[in-house]
Amino acid sequence: MSNHVYKLLELTGSSPTSSDDAVQCAIAKASESVRNIQWFEVTETRGHVQDGKIAHWQVTLKVGFTLED
Repeated sequence: MSNHVYKLLELTGSSPTSSDDAVQCAIAKASESVRNIQWFEVTETRGHVQDGKIAHWQVTLKVGFTLED
């Protein structure tokens, strides 16, 4: 069994659709330049309300990835 060392990034994704979509967008964008993403943890969820309805979601998450040998 090999030992792994992880590095964390903090990202904030946004979406007018849903909090899940905001997470998906953040991870998809990070995956364009960061290899070996292994996990994520949502640390904060917030949104913008307009005319009594949710207009926009913002989700902050920590993303863990393994460092290469």
